[in-house]
Amino acid sequence: MKNDNVRKLTYAGLMAALCYVGYAVFPAINASGTKVHLGNAFVVLGALLLGGLYGGLAGAIGLSIADITLGYTASAPRTFICKLVIGLIVGLVAHKIAKISEDHKKGYILQWSAIAAVAGLAFNCVFEPALKYVWFTILTPNAEKAASAISALLAVTTYATIINAVINSILAVVIYNALRPALNKANLFPTLAKKSA
Repeated sequence: MKNDNVRKLTYAGLMAALCYVGYAVFPAINASGTKVHLGNAFVVLGALLLGGLYGGLAGAIGLSIADITLGYTASAPRTFICKLVIGLIVGLVAHKIAKISEDHKKGYILQWSAIAAVAGLAFNCVFEPALKYVWFTILTPNAEKAASAISALLAVTTYATIINAVINSILAVVIYNALRPALNKANLFPTLAKKSA
């Protein structure tokens, strides 16, 4: 039990670092009020590997640190909330509904890891601009930024938003399905389900 907790914390730290690298090292492309970057792929990957809470927290911490170190400190609290929610949704679909951490056929794992990734990132396409709108109308009023958030919310189907969600979903699912057998074989796969005595 103690070793598994240490393993999950270690993986969470690695996922946080990969989220940071996916955003900070590989250049983010600004387009249509959103950034196309690879950080979200590692939030999803963390949630697929570790469950929603650990994966979401890893993504929230890694991408919030990226915001702070790259000069977007004001957006770090929103980033933290959004990435945590992505992780929680992916974890809910993957582990609570589909139970992919248990023994299943490869096709089942591929299908449900893809559904979980799409669910988390599709929700984020709506949640992030909605949170931004609430943030700039209620918490820190700024009419110009609130209007920008509404534009992003109304344009949720713009090419940049879709491209970002699709690229990150595909990347996370491919990496997860490639890593899963290797981690299982090496007995390094994190245990998420409680084992019956």
